[in-house]
Amino acid sequence: MELNDRIRDLLQGEFVGLVGFADLSAYQDELARGGPIARGYRRAVSIGVPLPSSLVDFLPQAEDPNVACAYKTHGYHVVNDRLDAAASKLSSFLNGLGHRTLPLPAAERTDEKNARATVSHKMVAHISGLGWIGKSCLLVTPQFGPRVRFTSVLTDAPLEAVDSALEQRCGTCQECRKICPAQAILGVNYVAGAPREDRFDFRKCQDHFDRLKATRTWDVCGLCLYVCPWGRKAVG
Repeated sequence: MELNDRIRDLLQGEFVGLVGFADLSAYQDELARGGPIARGYRRAVSIGVPLPSSLVDFLPQAEDPNVACAYKTHGYHVVNDRLDAAASKLSSFLNGLGHRTLPLPAAERTDEKNARATVSHKMVAHISGLGWIGKSCLLVTPQFGPRVRFTSVLTDAPLEAVDSALEQRCGTCQECRKICPAQAILGVNYVAGAPREDRFDFRKCQDHFDRLKATRTWDVCGLCLYVCPWGRKAVG
């Protein structure tokens, strides 16, 4: 059995919904931003767990503590723990075959000021062919829209992978821009190499979450996740 198939079989047991294989050869500069721990890897496995739409569909009512608590717990914390566990098990599996790995945290930032992680899971999922970067800066998948959380495992294993990034399919849609309470989404399509600031004002988004923390027990928004037609079509 090919190594890619063995990995898919392993992750299927973790109830993972999406698995992609990325060729990182052309992305070494991006990896270098994650420091020496991330440098030199030529392949990555992208792991995605779809969120329950029964939670996402109630996000417009996140001022209700029952909605916010359920989403924060099972749409964020528990899913991130599941992703971290899947990445750890995959890492051990590949280590046992003699390959180097770097399992990355699903949700931890290493640069709080700029809201950046060691490596962008969206970048890895995008070049794995699992989806495209939407106007909201979320990774949008054909199957689930943006209603998916991701993590990544970097490796030197000889995985079959190509740079098969999907072109953006947002077109003229402006739903995420219109619903954003922070007015942080600018409604601009993703262009490879363009700075995030061309599409998204992170500071406005962060300020909105700071206000939520000051006024609510649960700082839950996610309206851009909720409103995306690709996600709503998947459950419609």
